[in-house]
Amino acid sequence: MRSLLVIIDGLGDDPIPALNGLTPFQYTEHKNIDTLIKLGTYSEISICENDFVPESLSCILRLLGVQQQDFPTNRAYLELLAHGRDISEYEMVLRCNLVSIDKDNTLISFNGQGLSAENMAAAAKACDEFWQGIEFMHLSMYRNLLILDKDRRILDNCVISPPHESMGKNVDLLLGEVKQQSLLLKHFIEGTAKRLERFNHDDIRYMLYPWGPSERKKLPGFQALHGLKGAAICEAEIVRGIAKGLYLTAPKISGATADIDTDIAAKTTATLNMLKEHDFVLTHFNGADEAAHRYDYHGKAEFISAIDKEFLEKVINNIQEPLRIVICGDHVTSSVTGKHNKNAVPVVAAQINTAAIPVTINNYQDILTFLMRASDMRG
Repeated sequence: MRSLLVIIDGLGDDPIPALNGLTPFQYTEHKNIDTLIKLGTYSEISICENDFVPESLSCILRLLGVQQQDFPTNRAYLELLAHGRDISEYEMVLRCNLVSIDKDNTLISFNGQGLSAENMAAAAKACDEFWQGIEFMHLSMYRNLLILDKDRRILDNCVISPPHESMGKNVDLLLGEVKQQSLLLKHFIEGTAKRLERFNHDDIRYMLYPWGPSERKKLPGFQALHGLKGAAICEAEIVRGIAKGLYLTAPKISGATADIDTDIAAKTTATLNMLKEHDFVLTHFNGADEAAHRYDYHGKAEFISAIDKEFLEKVINNIQEPLRIVICGDHVTSSVTGKHNKNAVPVVAAQINTAAIPVTINNYQDILTFLMRASDMRG
């Protein structure tokens, strides 16, 4: 029997007063998920529990059966792998957001708010020039990476608050320690701010915000872990990096994005194709997380409903063979605060096209036990 894990990133949420005190998942219509609940079970659990900070890298690795001691320290390295690039043991890589600040140097966005996609690409190009000791790598939209020689002061001792967790704080205080520890990064931050001045408008200014330092980390192969041939349908850089690190097949899908405008039909077709050839498929949707970071609870609710209708309905109707399905979040992303937290997320587990058997999901280990049964996989 094949297995399908559908991760709706940031699916969990806080109660929203404007949604009658419901979360976006509770508020929106999802009749296909409801059908699966009737066939199986619904529960709410914390994926990260109290073991680590609630973020996609660790939560998704846990859902894929990777042990905590094998987690990379930060996600930048896997995002680099997602773009076909590696580093040596003597280098490190940092995430680097295009952010906006006000006249008082208060951080007002982590994602280049106020700039179009074309302007963000132009801003990256303006900063992508020779920096002695630093390689600048643009990924997409506001997302960039910095590659430089390994510095243990930055990797081990420097606390850099993630920009999406730091709205309303003074950027000089947020980046003060990293600029003090590394004159190279201080020069880069201040130099790129000057290059971005032409994009400033009204009282909004733009700058690059390096954070999340990471070093090279080898992950165990998915097939070695579970005895299963696996694939991943995803577009978010971190999930493509996880797929690359675990040696999961991860086709590039035209029209797929890491936001609510992703081509759900294209991801559905790719999922169905991968299920013909693989024991296990992960399909990841990132838009709910992005919407919640923007405090867009209506957009998040509508996206969950679209996944239910445009993805799950077609999967259920087009799969004729027995299939295990789990639909869950990786962590809570609050549409109230815009931040992640470790609270419980919805988890739906069911089997289709086969006699129903009792399913119990009390923790993340139960999800793994349900999905990763190599002994009764087809083939």
